[in-house]
Amino acid sequence: MSKPVDILPRHQYGAFLEQLPDDWEQKEIKQIGAVVGGGTPSRDVPSFWRGSIPWVTPGEVSGEAAKLLHDTADHISASGLAGSGANLLPAGSLLVTTRATLGARVINAVPMATNQGFKSVVFKSPEEASYYFHLFEKVKPELVRRASGTTFLEISGAEFGSIKVPSPSPNEKLTISQILDTLDTAIHETEAIIAKLKAVKQGLLHDLLTRGIDTNGDLRPPQVEAPHLYKESPLGWIPKEWDAHVFGDTIEHIIDFRGRTPKKLGMDWGGGDILALSANNVQPGGIDISREAYFGGERLYRKWMTSGDVRKGDVLLTMEAPLGNVAQIPDDARYILSQRVIALRFKPDKILNEFAFWQMQSTEFRRAMVKRSTGSTATGIQRAELVKLHFKSPPVDEQSLIAQRLFSVEHKLASELAALNKQKQEKSGLMDDLLTGRVRVTPLLAEAAQQPGSA
Repeated sequence: MSKPVDILPRHQYGAFLEQLPDDWEQKEIKQIGAVVGGGTPSRDVPSFWRGSIPWVTPGEVSGEAAKLLHDTADHISASGLAGSGANLLPAGSLLVTTRATLGARVINAVPMATNQGFKSVVFKSPEEASYYFHLFEKVKPELVRRASGTTFLEISGAEFGSIKVPSPSPNEKLTISQILDTLDTAIHETEAIIAKLKAVKQGLLHDLLTRGIDTNGDLRPPQVEAPHLYKESPLGWIPKEWDAHVFGDTIEHIIDFRGRTPKKLGMDWGGGDILALSANNVQPGGIDISREAYFGGERLYRKWMTSGDVRKGDVLLTMEAPLGNVAQIPDDARYILSQRVIALRFKPDKILNEFAFWQMQSTEFRRAMVKRSTGSTATGIQRAELVKLHFKSPPVDEQSLIAQRLFSVEHKLASELAALNKQKQEKSGLMDDLLTGRVRVTPLLAEAAQQPGSA
């Protein structure tokens, strides 16, 4: 049974410990293993370095999502180990950052040493490392609470070793870690798919915007292999069927508010559901309303959008801070634009909005914008300079095919990103349930014990 929820804990980690099942022990970290510090050999002694012992620093762990660390950027020698405060940690230890960055952790897959930014746990029962790797997500707030320091926060070895942690039965620890490891594996597999799709999208964007699609529906061969299929243009070699227009000549309408952002004028917004799009909302490839979204009503809309209405399919471009984020209006809702965002509607006989959306994300177009940009603190481009750029213009049917292929990859990527978000949410919920004991794995253990061949 968990303890009553009306018990008032002293602090966040105390609340966590208060709610653990009564049959779970609580042990100080120094009871589950030896707490070992680290050190840095002198850089003035060359023989201390470039040895065979991996030597890890907090920066190599802080941004690392993987559970196991196999190698490090620096290596020290046996004499470097002996001549410093570093210690050789056996494989399967838990390396925890306890200086400046607090609570990042990893398990060393091979023997290695750390610098002084770590306190590591060398377990009495090495098979428990995986369980405590997951558990330390809960321990982070306690590390922060106990840390001290003026230049940077640090927790001492004594303080670290005295922190109490849950200690379920060995079988429960093993089962909890196996469940969470399985979820982590699924997350990492999805992340690998996403990374591959991003690379595919970037490569396809380059190929389609330089070679296009021939009458058979295939990518044209590169110019070096089939020079007769290409011609020179202000944008370099392009397929013979393509044109290179001045960017401004391809635009039917620009919706551009050149004053201050509505919210900064202290106006009475009057409520409503009309979203004011700032540069924060225009993220690469789409609109993100979770970023400081402001909504106005009909009166504000009529006063503000004097340069015209934004329509579904119009292409948004951030002109400054940041320069060059591109998105499309996804629906028929009405929007107000800030001074750093413009909406572009293209002449359909020259450029399809969907094709422009992709071409404006190309490295080539972005570099051209940067070249014409100004400003030291916040780089931006003036509208008068933007319209002077050049833009590739394949036949409209080919533009449509190019956009369709890129959107197909984008939809797959969006689907995988949604799956990843769901997996992370599910893991977060289950992790909380399992590590607090709200959901017990004992039924699974009992079921396993009843299986034929169980001991």
